[in-house]
Amino acid sequence: MVDRGDIPRTEWLDNLAYRQIEQIHKKHAAQSEKMILNIDLPKFDFPVLFEEHEYEVKGIGSTNTFGNTTPALASLAPPSNMGNSIFIVEDPEIARENPVEAKHRRLVRSHRNGPLDRELKPNPKIRDELAALTKFLKSVVWSDPAEAKQAVDLLPAWVDVDVDDALELLGSSFENREVRSYAVAQLRSANDDDLLLFLLQLVQGLKFEHIDSNFVDSNLVVFLIERAIKNPILGNYFHWYLMIECEDMAVRAMYGKVSFQYMSAMAAASGIQRRESLRRQAELIEALANLSKQVKQMRESRPKKIEKLREFISDPKNGLISFKPLPLPLDPRIEVTGIIPEMTSIFKSSLLPLHLTFSCADGGQYPAIFKSGDDLRQDQLVIQLITLMDDLLRKENLDLKLMPYKVLATGADHGMVQFVQSQSLANVLNENNGSLLMFWRKYHLDERSVDTFGVRPEVMDAYVKSCAGYCVIMYLLGVGDRHLDNLLLSPNGNIFHVDFGFILGRDPKPFPAPMKITKEMVEAMGGFNSMHYQSFKSYCFTAYNILRKSANLILNLFGLMVDANIPDIKAEPDKAVWKVEERFQLDLSDDEAIKFFQNLINESVSALIPQIAETIHGWAQHWRK
Repeated sequence: MVDRGDIPRTEWLDNLAYRQIEQIHKKHAAQSEKMILNIDLPKFDFPVLFEEHEYEVKGIGSTNTFGNTTPALASLAPPSNMGNSIFIVEDPEIARENPVEAKHRRLVRSHRNGPLDRELKPNPKIRDELAALTKFLKSVVWSDPAEAKQAVDLLPAWVDVDVDDALELLGSSFENREVRSYAVAQLRSANDDDLLLFLLQLVQGLKFEHIDSNFVDSNLVVFLIERAIKNPILGNYFHWYLMIECEDMAVRAMYGKVSFQYMSAMAAASGIQRRESLRRQAELIEALANLSKQVKQMRESRPKKIEKLREFISDPKNGLISFKPLPLPLDPRIEVTGIIPEMTSIFKSSLLPLHLTFSCADGGQYPAIFKSGDDLRQDQLVIQLITLMDDLLRKENLDLKLMPYKVLATGADHGMVQFVQSQSLANVLNENNGSLLMFWRKYHLDERSVDTFGVRPEVMDAYVKSCAGYCVIMYLLGVGDRHLDNLLLSPNGNIFHVDFGFILGRDPKPFPAPMKITKEMVEAMGGFNSMHYQSFKSYCFTAYNILRKSANLILNLFGLMVDANIPDIKAEPDKAVWKVEERFQLDLSDDEAIKFFQNLINESVSALIPQIAETIHGWAQHWRK
């Protein structure tokens, strides 16, 4: 209306209105499950006259010399309530079959001789093409029964696809049951360790199975239950991934049926003890969630809350100080026997997370954090992808000392996180005059190590490698809100990131750097001209190119998460995969990718606005304390 001159143009008011409209669109996009399409119409400096010949749209019963039209086309008529400013352009051939395309399909893909014509089958060269099968299946017109049957008949003639492509075939783009069954058959060759790396996505893939009361046709359900029964570790995570989906009313019935099937299968496989363990795990999580809520409702100071928390755990009646050995939901390889009261605390965060230390059946201890009032599913996804990328790098003999910790969302608003002994980079720099080297010399002094500036070589090595690994991975995942308080430093020099509230390029601060690498972090390597900084860049380049080779796997994992309740994916699910794919720069050669990443590093180190934001953040943290 402004562009048409119906409303006078006021620049300052228009800018405010457009920003408000944008915020309203974002709010509705986050809350609605429906897709929202924003259309920007072309703007011209002067009025433009459109003139189109208006065709007569014939009714259903009229004679049509061009062949049959669809009822939808025949019924087109200008709505009576349209104003003079709206015009209609009629296309009499819309929705009609393209005769050239139809003839080509009949000649090249004959329904009768297609499966028998050897020339139409994929030859060895085509079969060996990377991802050729998925591209072929995407080109099939599945609404044509004859063509769909021909495509399915060709599946056995294809070479076996790898896990990357099998995961893609389980996505929302492929609804054909035979194709999905073929994908599951390819997954059976994956070992349990590999399966665990993408189990989260396979559980999400159940949403595209169109499961009803009959599970016979869902090979994916049968496969997951079989593997979960055989491996207790897989079974533990499979159970908790199902439980959190059961909280979503849109898919609750379907996931509830899968969970019931899993429990029934365990009973048939003499898994009564494992069922009992899962029940006790649920009781433990419920008890911790209730305890966390009670702590938040207390009006006392933090020290008083910690005192009452320890008293509650110490009381044997509450069943937390000691219980029968139980696989910890967060890490079922560990059997815990209770919570140590005197080692329990509460973090200063606004959500008051509980710092718990479990006593283990083998005599050890396992520190963990229980968070209530926080959805950990996005953190869980990021940590899973870090773990996957670490595994991919290690398979190429590149160990970047990433130390991915464990995260398990046990509900939509609570979960557990493994606690790793560490300090924030901000605290270390504040207490050591802005020098990491000074900090390391206090605890890892080695005066003979001149090349590492008096620091033990293994500490410097862990620092340089972990810096490189996290720079690459955080960039690929588009992790935002990076500051020195969510970069942690372990006692052995490993650096790692926490708090993944912003991913896929989202960031609460304006003009963020591509990755978090500051001047102080480079100085800890010896400066920009040091051999360690050159090693850091070399590790970055190598890791980036290794992960680019596995881009198909990572992108397919994101593709399976488009319907998950992950905030930053849910905001724009149609763009999630594209945002990650864009960062891989798949159109570049390895040498070009190295130059590209070199520019990213240079831009990140020299970025001015992130330095200002870091200073402001430091002041805010200081006054908050």
